[in-house]
Amino acid sequence: MPKLKPVEDTVSKVDNELAVGSDPDFQRRWIRMERVVWILFGMFIILDLLGAFGRGPLSKAHAATKDGSMEVTYERIERFSTASILTVKFGPNAIRDGKVQLWVSDSLIKPLGNQRVVPQPAVSAVGEGGVTYTFPATGRNGSVEFAMEPSAVGIQQAALRVPEQEELALKIFVVP
Repeated sequence: MPKLKPVEDTVSKVDNELAVGSDPDFQRRWIRMERVVWILFGMFIILDLLGAFGRGPLSKAHAATKDGSMEVTYERIERFSTASILTVKFGPNAIRDGKVQLWVSDSLIKPLGNQRVVPQPAVSAVGEGGVTYTFPATGRNGSVEFAMEPSAVGIQQAALRVPEQEELALKIFVVP
């Protein structure tokens, strides 16, 4: 029988009891990787608080026509199946014969999931790739709110216009 040699440890022992090994290069790389991950986590938290993923200052948007017929306040970044409000304020030149008419594209109704219009329109007519709402106008300015709940993820485009006025195109990014 051949003479067996005991296994020798190349790692130094502490107090002759425990083999302690270290790999300083690996530890440096690990610490560097941890820092990168913590920085990324911190950036995601800051972006979320700012609204880059919806519901914050970065997601709020405002658009207006050059002719002053309407101003729209909305969320440019929305969350899928989460309620949001799109507000349209009308200028004085949008009111005719005590009424305001507003055409909205089908995309506001379907993929952006229009749930409710406040105030209720006196008349609504489907056609021309959208819906035309007619509201009674009280005073010089009026406003309408669309309660939406997006039903599709991705970039959605919506258009609004007061008849015989400039059309306002909106891009809304819906995140999952």
